[in-house]
Amino acid sequence: MRDTRESRLLLVLLVAIAFALITVDIRGGERSPLAPARQAAAAAFGPVESGIATVVDPVGNAVGAVRDSGERHTRISALERENAALKAKLGSSDRNRNRAAELDAMLKTAGTGQYGIKGAQVIAIGAAQGFSWTVTIDAGSQDGIARDMTVLNGDGLVGRVTTVGRSTATVLLANDPDFTVGTRMEKTNEIGFATGQGGDSLRVQLLNGKAEVKKGDRLVTFGSSADKPFVPGVPVGRAVKVDPSNGDLTRSLQVRPFVGFSQLDIVGVVVQPPREDPRDTVLPQKPAKPKPTPTVTVTATPTASASPRS
Repeated sequence: MRDTRESRLLLVLLVAIAFALITVDIRGGERSPLAPARQAAAAAFGPVESGIATVVDPVGNAVGAVRDSGERHTRISALERENAALKAKLGSSDRNRNRAAELDAMLKTAGTGQYGIKGAQVIAIGAAQGFSWTVTIDAGSQDGIARDMTVLNGDGLVGRVTTVGRSTATVLLANDPDFTVGTRMEKTNEIGFATGQGGDSLRVQLLNGKAEVKKGDRLVTFGSSADKPFVPGVPVGRAVKVDPSNGDLTRSLQVRPFVGFSQLDIVGVVVQPPREDPRDTVLPQKPAKPKPTPTVTVTATPTASASPRS
């Protein structure tokens, strides 16, 4: 179409008519006289719009994905960092299970012996404290910890408190050569003194040189005056070697402690002694000996063979 005066007037007229139709359609709403025409247009052009959307939408989604990928990557990286920090704080699941088991065993020991304890965690070991076998725990005077308190865990005697700070304390372990504790044999009640040897064994001197002791017999703490530094009834260890008496006034034996001193983590400080001596009740029950399986011996009697026919 050539650009003439008539064509421009026609364009203006069409635009005016379009605006008029739009106004009538809007004011008429659902009852608009143009509704049938609008529906027809939708029926005609709808499939075309759907086809275009089908083609365009994946592209739009891809563009959106590219645009948002940086933001999502940042969020994922932040979550990964938070997860790693949480794992580092809580430790591995295996460690959590082990610590939960240790805590459960310690609470069971304390409950059986009626010991009032303050739980603590071992945070340092060794020579920094000036002793051969010591650990530092994260509980101190502000937690009610005082010098010469018994320290135990779920297995038995760990040691005694020697130095106390406001928020930490030093524990001398039972296997230290400077450590000595009064002991009592299970059942026989034979009294002795156990001394650390710097490893995984204690040396016990029984006051009765004629005491009947055998390998496997167990010992608990005898207890101290006013329950300091030791409360009674805490499991100490099991006899692994008994020296011959040879007529001496005392008798010696080697005892393997119940506690693994190189694996300490969760411990309890006895802040309240038991009202009564628990005696042997804190010791775990011995495993039942398997009953021998009865055997039945069957003796087969040979039958007489048939006589040969003549």
